[in-house]
Amino acid sequence: MVEKLRYGLVGTGMMGVEHIHNIKLLPDAEIVAIADPEATSIDWARQALGEKADGVAVHADAASLIAAGGLDAVVVASPNFTHRAVLEPLLASNAAILCEKPLCTTMADARWVVEQAAARSAPFWTGMEYRFMPPAAAFIDAIHGGQVGGLRMLSIREHRFPFLVKVRDWNRFSAKTGGTMVEKCCHFFDLMRLITQSEPVRVYCSGAMDVNHVDERYDGACPDIIDNSFTTVDFANGTRAILDLCMFAEGAEHQEEMSATGDKGRLDVLIPPGDLVWSPRVPWPGPKAVERRHVAVDETALAAGSHHGSTFYQHQAFARAVRGEGEVLVTAHDGLMAVAIGTAAEISAREHRAVDMAEVLG
Repeated sequence: MVEKLRYGLVGTGMMGVEHIHNIKLLPDAEIVAIADPEATSIDWARQALGEKADGVAVHADAASLIAAGGLDAVVVASPNFTHRAVLEPLLASNAAILCEKPLCTTMADARWVVEQAAARSAPFWTGMEYRFMPPAAAFIDAIHGGQVGGLRMLSIREHRFPFLVKVRDWNRFSAKTGGTMVEKCCHFFDLMRLITQSEPVRVYCSGAMDVNHVDERYDGACPDIIDNSFTTVDFANGTRAILDLCMFAEGAEHQEEMSATGDKGRLDVLIPPGDLVWSPRVPWPGPKAVERRHVAVDETALAAGSHHGSTFYQHQAFARAVRGEGEVLVTAHDGLMAVAIGTAAEISAREHRAVDMAEVLG
């Protein structure tokens, strides 16, 4: 039994710093090594590490970090387009890996990761924080427990702020992100598979870049990332799911809303309020019987990141898997399927047609 898990971190930008803050909350874990080629990002990590920063080894890349040895787990939070190269030396090691979403930016690279992860004994975990938001987790448990009856319709809405500024502006171009439907929306496509307990069959996405980044230029190139879309996904069990994304709606009261409707009624979850709203079917035109309950989130976990406490709860579960005390809850295959749905949505939006998943999955 490992008494204190020793973590390495590759990528110390905004999300990397969030991981630092949350790993620090784990009682039996410590960050002993970090890697990032950007001096500014390393400085952010040092600030987040605080008084323990001087005892943390600094590396230029993943290969030197893992070659130094002494790590039980490595978290990958580098830019999307670097994941394949970063993972190559890590997958050859015995360290557990948590790789941030999206798993990769292409299906070919994602398939490669799945194959490599299957051949090793150490855990491989795809970072899908949204599963671990306590209100979202309660919503999912209620659906799987039969509250709505037979689930027929799932609706997810994210109305939020534009993409933030990243190092060297890498998130402005689909070639480096995989496209908005892969980069941002893989979270929600992952939730769709988890909630429906089924596999996607067909995807239709109508989306465009209408408001954000239209006047920006980077070395003369114009960004090409979708900033609003509607995506419908048909699942093999007959359930239909829709994602409503808008990235110029930062004034919206709720950043995320999810609604699940079955033959017994509708269940909603509202984030950030953290409320579940249950609307059972009632004989028309009788009075409605709506019930509302709040799902609390630990204040320390809320303060440690921008994902409604989910990064902390995910790290708790990941640490259990590293110690052999729990299962890997988000596999490399889960990561691949989220990329696959996002890829189908990107094709659909560009080509204005429905895309069968067989076309993407081969």
